[in-house]
Amino acid sequence: MSYQTYTLSNGLRIIFKPDNAAVSYCGLVINTGSRDEEENEHGMAHFIEHMLFKGTAKRRSGHIINRLENVGGELNAYTSKEETVVYATVLTEYFERAMELIADITLHSVFPQKEIDKEVVIILDEIQSYNDSPSELIYDDFEELIFARHTIGHNILGEPELLRKYKTADAFNFVKKHYKPDEMVFLAMGDLNFERLKRWAEKYFRTENAEKRILNRQAPLDYVPAHVEIEKNTHQVHCMIGNRAYDLYHPKRLGMYLLNNILGGPGMNSLLNLSLREKHGLVYNVESSFQPFTDTGMWSVYFGCDVENAQKCEQLVYNELQKLREQLIPDSALKKYKLQLMGQLAISMEQKENLALSLGKSYLRYGNIESMEEMKQKLDQITSADLKEIAAEIFAPDKLSVLRYN
Repeated sequence: MSYQTYTLSNGLRIIFKPDNAAVSYCGLVINTGSRDEEENEHGMAHFIEHMLFKGTAKRRSGHIINRLENVGGELNAYTSKEETVVYATVLTEYFERAMELIADITLHSVFPQKEIDKEVVIILDEIQSYNDSPSELIYDDFEELIFARHTIGHNILGEPELLRKYKTADAFNFVKKHYKPDEMVFLAMGDLNFERLKRWAEKYFRTENAEKRILNRQAPLDYVPAHVEIEKNTHQVHCMIGNRAYDLYHPKRLGMYLLNNILGGPGMNSLLNLSLREKHGLVYNVESSFQPFTDTGMWSVYFGCDVENAQKCEQLVYNELQKLREQLIPDSALKKYKLQLMGQLAISMEQKENLALSLGKSYLRYGNIESMEEMKQKLDQITSADLKEIAAEIFAPDKLSVLRYN
């Protein structure tokens, strides 16, 4: 994968991938998320993401909205546990416009109080909408269970009573503390001249100083498995089973991705889908997921089913976990699973917005971009014994936490 990089004098990094197309992509990946909030700042990272669109020193919210929309482009953003990402898609001829706008809203937002008062109501509505969806809410509650008493377990949307108190000064303080150029990566993909791109970056992302951010992230506390049931009076039982897992830099991380894909990935031939849905007809949806962070990770299984089938479904999940702990996957099957994962990754990378965002996040975390061929070589080295060892570690019965909505 050909790409070029450049670092500004203030520490902000740029990664560019040429692409001969009429549409270009760009974005800013900021190494700040909900885990970086203080106890009195729950929801602040996501709140800031919303407020970036509400006014800068030279633009009002309407001007920000229309700046790209008027030329057919799109401006968007999202917040995760460890990142805030602002990104745009535009016709290549308007790339500079998109780049300047992203720089303006991330570096020069003014967080007007009247806009804060309006946006808090919108976020509260977003929280309520989320609370009305148990299949989504249970993921947040499960993360709080797995990472008890740690900021990485806090839900990203925040707490209503705190959100109602946030003022302009609170937003400025959070941004001043965390939005440092050395913790940012600007990504670009399109039919662009890299030398011109660098000049634009020097112009629009120039800052008065290159003060570095002091990262105060602390690894989560010791893990204690827990079994919790919550009465929700929902039509279905919703259940999650899981454990802490590997971080972004762990040598077993790729093996964990593969094992999770085999167990409950998006393919209809995942072990859990074949068992709970195809063979027994007990669920509409069952899936597993692996989410690595910079210093920890989480693996989980989710399913929803009728009340009378809950115990059987849970047992079927345990059965599949036991097989992976105790039995070697045949080499012929493992070869197919590896091909499946590589195919899924290749298809995902064909979606250019996904590819562009992946460039920025990978460069932020690893300082380089791994090609599909390099990934394939690493994947080919993973054996059935490696996967059995990972399963024994992560799927160990005495390490599993369970959360049920009844």
